[in-house]
Amino acid sequence: MSDHLSLSSKKTSSQLSNGSPNPFSDSSSRERTHEREIYQTPEIARREEANILGAKILVALIILLSVSGVGTSTYSLVKDQEKTNFENQFAGYASEIITVSRQKANQFFSALNAFTTSISSQAASEQALLNTSWPFYAIPDWSIKADRLAKLTGVSDPEVAFAVIVQEDEYVEFNEFAAQAILNWYEQSVKNEKTNLTPDEFWNRTFPFVHFLDPEKNYQPTPLTGPELSVPLLQYYPLQVGAFSRTTTMYDTMAAPGTATLFNITRATGKPTIGFTVIRANDGSQIVGSQVIHPIFDTPHAYAEDRKHVASAGIRLHWLDYFKNILTEGEHGILVVLKTTCPDLCNRDDGRTARVASYKIDGSNAEYLGDSDMHDPKFDSMEITDIFVDLGIDVSQLPEGATCVPTLSLHVYPSEDLEMSFQTNDAVIYTVVVAVIFIFTSLVFLLYDYFVRRRQTKVMERIMRQDKIVSNVFPTAIRDRLYQSQDKQKGKSTRNLNRNIDEFDELDFEGDSTISGSAPLADLFPSITVVFADIAGFTAWSSAREPHQVFVLLETIYGAFDKIAYRHSVFKVETVGDCYVAAVGLPEPVEKHAVIACKFARDCLKKMKDVTLKLEVTLGPDTGDLDLRTGIHR
Repeated sequence: MSDHLSLSSKKTSSQLSNGSPNPFSDSSSRERTHEREIYQTPEIARREEANILGAKILVALIILLSVSGVGTSTYSLVKDQEKTNFENQFAGYASEIITVSRQKANQFFSALNAFTTSISSQAASEQALLNTSWPFYAIPDWSIKADRLAKLTGVSDPEVAFAVIVQEDEYVEFNEFAAQAILNWYEQSVKNEKTNLTPDEFWNRTFPFVHFLDPEKNYQPTPLTGPELSVPLLQYYPLQVGAFSRTTTMYDTMAAPGTATLFNITRATGKPTIGFTVIRANDGSQIVGSQVIHPIFDTPHAYAEDRKHVASAGIRLHWLDYFKNILTEGEHGILVVLKTTCPDLCNRDDGRTARVASYKIDGSNAEYLGDSDMHDPKFDSMEITDIFVDLGIDVSQLPEGATCVPTLSLHVYPSEDLEMSFQTNDAVIYTVVVAVIFIFTSLVFLLYDYFVRRRQTKVMERIMRQDKIVSNVFPTAIRDRLYQSQDKQKGKSTRNLNRNIDEFDELDFEGDSTISGSAPLADLFPSITVVFADIAGFTAWSSAREPHQVFVLLETIYGAFDKIAYRHSVFKVETVGDCYVAAVGLPEPVEKHAVIACKFARDCLKKMKDVTLKLEVTLGPDTGDLDLRTGIHR
């Protein structure tokens, strides 16, 4: 019956809201307010909502932090890998440059040593045949031999020179010897080198005596009368005219301070020496190069104890060619700084000391940058250095006035160009990919959460309706005991939500003595009062009415009684047809239950008259004749 009344109540309310006359609209509104006051969302539902919201916020924060952390880590790892690749590749390039350039340098000194040894051997043989001695010796076929040496050293456009040691008492005799030797040399060199000038033209630009350029006489060639010895330049390659449209033949090399220092070290140690010098490039510019002086002895036997230093072979060269063809195409941006330990051995024309020379290697090509250290200071920590030329000179053998051992060292640095070649967009790409993956995962999570939330909302609405029904049927205490009974039966474990809903549906509303197989809920109330209310004349009245009119009557009357029961804390037991049954003193004991029951019955009698009189308008004039009979049992 109650189920039917509930349905009828919804239908009737709908009809009234669509325009049907309802003289009790105010009463219905108060009734709905009363229902909202009675029923409240269970605390567990609100708590679960808050927990779910907190879990979602936590998951969102975790995802956000994960995206930030993983993205940053990915970016850092890729950048670190690029840096590692850059450092490793540079280390490989530097090692290759140092190894190959040192091999070329060793090849150069080996060729120079073989050249000077052959001169010593040839001179010893010819002097023995001609009964001559040093310094009265000129190298035959000089231009051919010097050109062959240049090719063996692997340097383009070198300047090769041959100078002999002349004692002070040999100047006159040496000048006479040199005049004829120089003519012979000019004739051979002009023929072999195919110069633009004839031998006579070269001779006319030559001072055939040992001389120096006197600065007090506007650098005019001045005959040398001292000191104890001189080292005049007897032959050189290529044959050419120097400053002041003069050749440098017979120029005393000891007049140049840097050359003199190198020569003295060579004479004291018996080993070749090297220093920085300024040479003229093909385009006419001055660049820093090296000047090498190698001793020539009177015997080719290297271990002869009485051998004598009688001449020197000198080469002026730039090291640019030694840094070419080391790397392959695409390997670029390497800076090589060549340093000398003896900067005082060479001075530029502008008076500045030449200490370093910088080169840039791009693939198989090399470029001279200047006479200063031009590497980027930010790459100082990546410097790779090694000895480029070490002639094995003993410091204890240095002559008086020499302050250092002539040595060249290589310092290799990367450039920003090389660094940039290893910087790619991979870090950004990988970071974006990671972020997209996380965003996609988050969107999938949100989509899944949306459907789960949607389903949970429907399920929760159904549960709330079920809970509301249970709350309307049973007192709060009984409702709570029913839920506790269900929890105990399930072993206090979480089950599928649909299963819970089904169990709500299984709650007894059909007269079973048990609920889902659980023990019945039965309590003893020794002191209560029961109120019975019956509509007098209802049978005759209802037999002349339509079913919906009957429902309107009962719904209106019982709704009014429910409000009175709520006001007096009376528990409504049931309605059977036109009979309304209520009790006072349960489920919570009440001391004055009989008094409250009487007041409830009195108010119901008064309400009955008011309701029936108002319903006469819609249900007929004899509706006001209906009366209420009440009975109270204690």
